Amino acid sequence: MDLTNAQMRDIETLIHPYTNLDAFRQTGPVVMERGEGIHVWDTNGKQYIEGLAGLWCTSLGYNEKELIEAATQQLATLPYTHTFAGKSHERAIELAEAVKEISPHPTSKVLFCGSGSEANDQQIKLIWYYNNARGKTEKKKIISRKRAYHGVTVATASLTGLVPNQRDFDLPIDRIHHVNCPFAYREAEPGETDDQFTDRLAKELDQFIEHEGPDTVAAFFAEPIQGAGGVLIPADGYFPKIKKVLDKHDVYFVADEVICGFGRTGNMFGSQTFDMQPDSISVAKALSSAYLPIGAITIGDQMYEAMLEESRKIGTFGHGYTYTAHPVCAAVAIKTLEIYKKRDIVGHVRKLAPVFEGRFAKLADHPLVGNARAKGLIGAVELVADKATKRSFDPAQKVGITCQMNAEAEGLLSRALGGDIVALCPPLIIQEDEVNEMFDRLERALDATEHWVTKEGLRTA
Repeated sequence: MDLTNAQMRDIETLIHPYTNLDAFRQTGPVVMERGEGIHVWDTNGKQYIEGLAGLWCTSLGYNEKELIEAATQQLATLPYTHTFAGKSHERAIELAEAVKEISPHPTSKVLFCGSGSEANDQQIKLIWYYNNARGKTEKKKIISRKRAYHGVTVATASLTGLVPNQRDFDLPIDRIHHVNCPFAYREAEPGETDDQFTDRLAKELDQFIEHEGPDTVAAFFAEPIQGAGGVLIPADGYFPKIKKVLDKHDVYFVADEVICGFGRTGNMFGSQTFDMQPDSISVAKALSSAYLPIGAITIGDQMYEAMLEESRKIGTFGHGYTYTAHPVCAAVAIKTLEIYKKRDIVGHVRKLAPVFEGRFAKLADHPLVGNARAKGLIGAVELVADKATKRSFDPAQKVGITCQMNAEAEGLLSRALGGDIVALCPPLIIQEDEVNEMFDRLERALDATEHWVTKEGLRTA
């Protein structure tokens, strides 16, 4: 195929995350040009519904004038300052106050950063710092879950439970372990009820901690809904059972709210939707509707007291980034939180959730769909070769990627995940007619994919 000048320049200059770099040299990128509301347009003028809110993040859609104005005003006032060595600025203070006010657990302080990966990375550092302050110097192991996604730094890619994030990167690092996740469609035993399945997972976690030694296990990380791992939605009661195990063994509980935070599941945080009761949360993405990069973690009283003790001993808190609480990013985040409140975005999600979840439920009848799952405004379909046995397609057949490309041809941007899972997570401002149009396009993409699968004989290949 003939590539445009922009596509050729891209190939010769950029590395694209989560892309087959070899195949990409033949196809080139889709170059986006502008966005408005829930839509984006490429340089050929083709319009798409942004069905994944970018990367699970552009919650208020595109070209939101209030966010643009907030950034512009701050750029004209104080485009940069830092928070090192006791310096501060009004935007950092105001944003910390706003995050504390809505936090789903008792919060003493807020520590800012630039992304979800950085947020979870500094969680790990602080958990180790905390246990050193408590004299529990062996209590350092961190438990994550299979199919988890917590970032791509050396430490957070180790927390992540997905093979491509670790293979040939020499990961995971020591002291990070993975237990089973609440993926009932694939992991529940035949005839096992939700209660029995979650009881088993809690028992397995308890046994794992006992085997490793409770005095060596420091923390447990969990997303309310495992996004990149396949939009895995836990059964009611799963997290309360997990929390009992963690409390029994004095294990710090971090809720990774990077995808679920700020309304996605029908509450301000996924922790509230699933009764998680964490000790800390990590946020990013929708904190600024992704208009500018910013993340944060919340810090409870016990953690803060440990940080104070370490500062007395060492003479400083030896952590921070050049862009910690960057004033322009903070200004946009403040305005984002204001918009969530004044436009009742959580209420809007709750109103639309039955429509969104209902359209996903309807897709379960499609001959290509083995499982359809959704909560609030996030969901996915899992494509299978045999619905009765749940037999998957050979990964080499790339059925999920093909469905994603068929959706793109229909003017819908979705996300194909491992296991031929196709996800949707639209901007939270989406309206009911737009939800239905989004699913109409997805249904046409599924029909096209089913036709291709049948034509190519992929079910028997």
